[in-house]
Amino acid sequence: MSTSVQPPSPSISEKKRSDSELKKRYSDEDPDKIGVETTISSEDGDEALRLVGKERTAQFSDEYNRKLRRKLDILIPPLCAAVYFTQFLDKTSLNYASIMGLPITGQNYNLVSMAFYLGFLFWEFPTVYLSQKTRVAKYLGVNIVLWGVILMLHAVGTSFGAFFALRFLLGMCESCVAPILILIISMFYKKNEQATRISWFYVMNGLTQIFGGFVAYGVSFSDGRVLAPYKIIYILLGGLAIVVGVAVLIWMPDSPVLAKFLTEEERIAALERVRDDQVGTENKHLKMDQVKEALMDVRTWLIVLTTIMTSIPNGGISNFSNLIIKSFGYTSKQTLILSTPGGAIAAGTTLFCGWYSDKKKERMIPIIIAIIPTIVGAAMMIGLNGTGQKGALLFAVYLVGTFGSSLSTVYAWNASNTSGHTKKSTINALTLFTFSIGNIIGTEIFQPKDAPDYIPGKIAIMILLTVQLGICVLLRWINVRLNKQRRKLIEEEKARRGWTDEDVQKERERHAFLDLTDKQNIYFEYMK
Repeated sequence: MSTSVQPPSPSISEKKRSDSELKKRYSDEDPDKIGVETTISSEDGDEALRLVGKERTAQFSDEYNRKLRRKLDILIPPLCAAVYFTQFLDKTSLNYASIMGLPITGQNYNLVSMAFYLGFLFWEFPTVYLSQKTRVAKYLGVNIVLWGVILMLHAVGTSFGAFFALRFLLGMCESCVAPILILIISMFYKKNEQATRISWFYVMNGLTQIFGGFVAYGVSFSDGRVLAPYKIIYILLGGLAIVVGVAVLIWMPDSPVLAKFLTEEERIAALERVRDDQVGTENKHLKMDQVKEALMDVRTWLIVLTTIMTSIPNGGISNFSNLIIKSFGYTSKQTLILSTPGGAIAAGTTLFCGWYSDKKKERMIPIIIAIIPTIVGAAMMIGLNGTGQKGALLFAVYLVGTFGSSLSTVYAWNASNTSGHTKKSTINALTLFTFSIGNIIGTEIFQPKDAPDYIPGKIAIMILLTVQLGICVLLRWINVRLNKQRRKLIEEEKARRGWTDEDVQKERERHAFLDLTDKQNIYFEYMK
């Protein structure tokens, strides 16, 4: 794979260059460098330069940084978790409504399921670039309030057309969530902290399955004389979304530079904590060269392939899991309760994979850990079909849910392995764009004609995730290879210029907030 990197400046003593520009030197002798020389203005750099500048001027003790991280943890991950809790609950509300009197059935149900992801697909790129031009947290909060209103309107609609339109709008509003949350986590946390924090909000996917199941179970006892049970669900969940949206508007910080809950000293410390990771924070300028680089990077398309391989099963399971459980011979009320342990297993897997990913500095191995049980569970559902072994089949459904944490690790991979604000936004948008395509396909692999067993859909899940195992191995190998190339280049520069390790560290610090991409910045280290 061909990459381009930026070597260090000519020497540490050459600090008399203007603060408005930094020379980028490239050589066309190495496949990891581009044969051009250009100039980067400090105005094109990261927003963090306004507060901390190019060179580290403040040092903070380990104890100070630990206290600061605790302060961040008290606010940012809980707000992210509340957003994701609301989003996943709202997105899967159709799954609960499907067995609670929803007037949409058969192929129309498949199309309404698909409508959410069509809206998601349609608006993903515009919403990511709109969020780059605005204050990201405020943009997120407005979208949450809007989708809360839209969800409540589901209680008014009765026709296929109304539900299709509302689900489409719901997808549009929710398409900004994951890219913005990934961006916020990457701005405030170091690489070896990101997967854990992302897992703390992504775990809501599993917890909402438990919460939503019990809420739906309680609502199912309504006699429907005032409101049909499915309408009550939509009103409750829509109201919850509006509350969360208001909380985000009030408390969620847009970036470390604009974090009002931190003192100025703490904001500087927050930026210095992430300086060595070389991922930067925020830049409001849309840089087409970074878009081009994202599209030319082979790893981008492997992540796209990873996302679609795991999203197709998600589109099927998130909308049809209750119907599958019910097909084993359970009543609607039993199905709502029996779906909840699957959420606990999914939540546990997400937390474990997030912890393992940061602890071992791995990104692809946790995905492999997450999808192997799903492959086993799908195989069990196929092999035990028609045997009447309800307990074993139910256990297989629970196993299938472990794959969900793989997308959480993909988010962490994007946050840790991409630099340059526009490039990161582009890759996040591509990831979520592909997520919506996969989910659209997923809603169609469980066809009404295959009910109640849905064997073709279960076979598709098993095959897709088996192929994904090989993609994980390939991505990991590429990043390991790139890191070896970069270490070699740095050692060559040290020898040629007579640098010490301290000199290299100073150059690394100077490059941190220039809004360079991971390919342009020789000091960027990939997580495997």
